[in-house]
Amino acid sequence: MELLVDINIFNCDDDDDNEFVERRPYIIRNKPNNFEVWDDKEFFDRFRLKKDTVLELLHAIEERLLILWNRSRSLTPINQLLLTLRFYATGNFLRACGDFSGVSISTASRVVAKVSMAIASLSAAMINMPQSIEEIRTTQRAFYEMYKFPRVIGCIDGTHIRIQSPGGEHAEEFRNRKGFFSLNTQVICDNNMKIIDIVSRWPGSVHDATIFQHSWVHRRLEEGEFHSGILLGDSGYPVKKYLLTPLLHPTTAAENLYNNAHIHTRNIVERVFGVWKRRFPVLSLGMRLKIETVQDIIVATAVLHNIARNHNEEEPPALVDLPDEEIGNNENHVEVQVGDNNVRQVLINEYFSRLRN
Repeated sequence: MELLVDINIFNCDDDDDNEFVERRPYIIRNKPNNFEVWDDKEFFDRFRLKKDTVLELLHAIEERLLILWNRSRSLTPINQLLLTLRFYATGNFLRACGDFSGVSISTASRVVAKVSMAIASLSAAMINMPQSIEEIRTTQRAFYEMYKFPRVIGCIDGTHIRIQSPGGEHAEEFRNRKGFFSLNTQVICDNNMKIIDIVSRWPGSVHDATIFQHSWVHRRLEEGEFHSGILLGDSGYPVKKYLLTPLLHPTTAAENLYNNAHIHTRNIVERVFGVWKRRFPVLSLGMRLKIETVQDIIVATAVLHNIARNHNEEEPPALVDLPDEEIGNNENHVEVQVGDNNVRQVLINEYFSRLRN
């Protein structure tokens, strides 16, 4: 089971749930038509998705957004969605995004939370490991065509999503080895750079191997659900029959071939992190929100990343400078020497030793 943390809110000004905040008189503001006012390029630069993609997304979640609109009449469903996408795309404070859409900070806070939850609810349909034997074999063939590594169905790694200090007695659990507060988020990607599994519940101090050991996908792999399929991970993970890591000190030609194929193939998950965070800089710049909302935003942006991949959308321009330490999670420098290392050696002896001949 996943770690449960006894924490409710971040100590910040971006949430609107402080009952002691003085309520100001309601002000009617002009609501810009952000869907029509921008041309296609300007729209993409501001919201990181094309108009057609946004309309398709709106159709999938509009019913849930109508509930909020009917209660407040503040923003139509399309403007709720665009406010939220603007927040993801800039990493700005909610006040700035509210001003962009002509609403108060409290309304912007509620909208981002509700829309993020609605988008995250699509994860069951949009984020999936290969299911059937045919899907597994198709994925394995696609990975093999890249760098000749057999049986791969996905590449796994963790990345840190920056947050504000949550405060309270558990705050230091969220401080990672690089010194900032984060959620350590486990991601598995496929050969098309789509996210096929995500876990976004663990504090930044928790090691990647621990997150994997307690994840649902670990249980599925243990039960043999993916047949001969394997994951590729870095040296911070244990070697298993379904999870292979690189050798720290290869000596033979076959071991070097194994390492080269492993490293080049697994690099795709690092590329996913780069594209995902450049499209949605809020993941790197830090969020001042309830932890539940942060978790919804992480999953929601993963869903949006997959939608963008399905639509072959171009990578967004780097309009926001991201901290260098945010791309990837290069903490696992010490190899985990537990697990079935014989599995890895058998593959080297029976496959990569023949490959060099």
